[in-house]
Amino acid sequence: MTTQTETVETLHEDLIHDAQLDYYGKKLATCSSDRTIRIYDVQDGTQQHVQVAELKAHEGPVWQVAWAHPQFGVLLASCSYDRKVCIWKEQQANQWIRVYTYEGHTSSVNALAWAPAELGLVLACASADTTVSILTHQADDTWTASKINAHQIGCNGVSWAPAYEPGAIVSSAGSGAQLSTSAQLVTGGCDNLVKVWRHDPATQAWSLEATLAEHTDWVRDVAWAPIAASPTSVIVSCSQDQRVIIWTRDAESSQWSKKALPTFSSTVWKVSWSLTGGILAVSTGDNKVTLWQESLQADSTSGESDWTQIGSVHDGQPVQ
Repeated sequence: MTTQTETVETLHEDLIHDAQLDYYGKKLATCSSDRTIRIYDVQDGTQQHVQVAELKAHEGPVWQVAWAHPQFGVLLASCSYDRKVCIWKEQQANQWIRVYTYEGHTSSVNALAWAPAELGLVLACASADTTVSILTHQADDTWTASKINAHQIGCNGVSWAPAYEPGAIVSSAGSGAQLSTSAQLVTGGCDNLVKVWRHDPATQAWSLEATLAEHTDWVRDVAWAPIAASPTSVIVSCSQDQRVIIWTRDAESSQWSKKALPTFSSTVWKVSWSLTGGILAVSTGDNKVTLWQESLQADSTSGESDWTQIGSVHDGQPVQ
């Protein structure tokens, strides 16, 4: 597998915590301990990234940024140690305004994630104050907030499930039934736990569906795989215990089974899926990013991992 890397000179004055491309791969957003967010236009075929905006509103390190689906406009969310969540909008080309600030958390907001577009303009925010806030945009252009008491000590990661259950699209097409959406979240926390939550449209309440206990230290990140990845639900979690665990839910019993990647040599900070879910990226504290792919020839009954490393980047350079 050939790995191509590009270097972007961001001009941030401190450590960079996150970098995210938008839906079309045309804009890049970065955030830093210097309290700023920077937006770049990605120039096709030139490997050039031109800074077009610098956003300032946070009063502490900015941990994460996330682009909303383009059907809602050009929107970017950010979260910070200052306990705030900001939502930014590009009104005209390269002209950004802050359209909403949420200040309902009492400690650092560590992570955020937009819901699938089918569920509307909804943002989940994970905080060190033990809660996850759900921010929902209303028809009158206001926002409402609700909270989930998620993890003791604090919450570090949050990710949405695909809007449709695995197999729902196929079964709906065959039966002619109307396809319905499902709102589910996975969170990871300082209690070493991974938790799965489900929303009840009738009561508007979130309930705990499963608690996955396998990590022996803080869970740093979680990511729910896109529906194309598997006919079943798949979640990945990573931890300060230097492990990455793949969780798979059985469609009939709704029980979760686990398989672990080989133990890493450093804290695992971040996990993310490719758009189709076929490749998993793992970021560790020794400045490495490794790429993993599930083996099609694997024995599913084995207790060992059937995931194979297919690539690695160290300090921004591919490792052969």
